[in-house]
Amino acid sequence: MSEPIKVTDQNFQSEVLESPVPVLIDFWAPWCAPCRIVAPAVESIAQEFSGVLKVGKLNTDENQMTAMEYRIMGIPTLGIFVNGQMVDQIVGAVPKQHIVEKLKYYLQGAAVKN
Repeated sequence: MSEPIKVTDQNFQSEVLESPVPVLIDFWAPWCAPCRIVAPAVESIAQEFSGVLKVGKLNTDENQMTAMEYRIMGIPTLGIFVNGQMVDQIVGAVPKQHIVEKLKYYLQGAAVKN
């Protein structure tokens, strides 16, 4: 059973930027109602894509440096990272299927060129 990992300013480099697999980061905050709406989808994706995708959650209230660095202006924002770069993002509470469709594009490597 794979759950989203807790990502912080301190471990962002090792957990996300240096990850050998693509990473989905949920930029969220405890007070954010839309964040609570999208959370079950993020947790489900972590289980379904275990082994091919790393899923993490970054609390923007506690980790403002990383949120500012990636210009996270609204939450929830789901950032998709491939080879240490944020290649896409989804802003707002969206259906799980929308997230999965975007992820499949990057997991197939269609947009990733080294």
